[in-house]
Amino acid sequence: MSEKMTRKDFLSSLAFGGATLALFPWLSACSSERQREAAGEKARLGIIGTGSRGQFHLANLLQDPAAQVVALCDDFPPHLDAASALCPSAKRYTDYRKLLEDKEVDGVIICTPLSMHAQMTIDALAAGKHTFCEKAMAHTPEQLSEMFRAWKEGNRVLMVGQQRLYDPKYVQAMELVHNGAIGQVVGIRNYWYRNNDWRREVPSPEFERRINWRLYDEYSRGLMTELACHQLQNGSWAMGGLQPSFVTGTGSIQYWKDGREVFDNVAAIYQYPNGVHMTFESIISNKHFGMGEQILGSEGTIDLVRGVMYSETPRPRSGIRQLLDQIEQGILSNAAFAGTSWATEEASKDAGVRFAENVTVNDGASSVGAAGDGSVELIHAFCLAVISGAQPAGIVEEAYWSTLLALLGDRATHLASRVDIPGEIVW
Repeated sequence: MSEKMTRKDFLSSLAFGGATLALFPWLSACSSERQREAAGEKARLGIIGTGSRGQFHLANLLQDPAAQVVALCDDFPPHLDAASALCPSAKRYTDYRKLLEDKEVDGVIICTPLSMHAQMTIDALAAGKHTFCEKAMAHTPEQLSEMFRAWKEGNRVLMVGQQRLYDPKYVQAMELVHNGAIGQVVGIRNYWYRNNDWRREVPSPEFERRINWRLYDEYSRGLMTELACHQLQNGSWAMGGLQPSFVTGTGSIQYWKDGREVFDNVAAIYQYPNGVHMTFESIISNKHFGMGEQILGSEGTIDLVRGVMYSETPRPRSGIRQLLDQIEQGILSNAAFAGTSWATEEASKDAGVRFAENVTVNDGASSVGAAGDGSVELIHAFCLAVISGAQPAGIVEEAYWSTLLALLGDRATHLASRVDIPGEIVW
């Protein structure tokens, strides 16, 4: 920034509409032009998987003028009944393949356990349906490549539930990063702490794996695909599409010893070719620090979750204020003393500048209604893409990388060693 331009002036010169397509090409899906083109039309949609996330999307779609939910599918009656209560006019299916045969369905939204994502997406694309698949894209790197190939070789829209791509505060934050507001990116820090067993109640023991699929290797990759998949995308954004060269990690089941197979704590470090590293850590037996995501630059830090930018060299306070603060903190006294050879490095006291208003910190636990995290914007963009038939540029690639980094990070935590990351998309 210019020396004559304050940080507040710089921030005020940016707006959500100023995001360039070079940085955020997927935003073209909900441009004012697309909105005008879709006026009065509706995307006829089917939802496959009507559990908590499926009902979340359903609740938002029922308020979206560009959406018409015409079909619901689930082989677990309580979930299907609950979704039908929200949308009684929609046809009911217990076999997703039958839904895919329905000529009245233009597009599908897949909200099933992770292990089902790949095959259902491939089948949906083959059936000629525009497809929205929840994150992470796939259960294995091999499935991920198969999904990407099916999309590349087809002619239907594919979008993935990486909602932060449409979250206004994340778009604003990455505009700041790429406009040099925090200088050179020197680190990326992500963490997600909770204190609960991550379980859901089941009506009887035979439904344990169906309801608590996130806890078992056959269906899930645990914390890395359920939580890290969102946060690892911060690296791709901040580094301008540069991907890490390798990841190291560790993890274990150290607290919730209840028969689960996925780790209840993980830590991973991703190393980029230019020396920058990105971290992800999650513990679900302590929630003190909550969720955090920071982009660290040579001149400042951006807190993505809270929508605040901090400076490494904040504007100095008045001399009187500094003197009073030092006396209050006991830094100055009437007695002379010798200086220490070592002193604790103090954190910055910069109060920061808020660049995103009305920020809602959402931990992904909500099941019904708008989240304020980009989910509403993302699903609306999918509706517009179904109506237009136009694929939002870059969104599949973004989802591919966030999924691959999560899967390879999970592999590293199990091996407790280095895992190399391909430098290009493999399909």
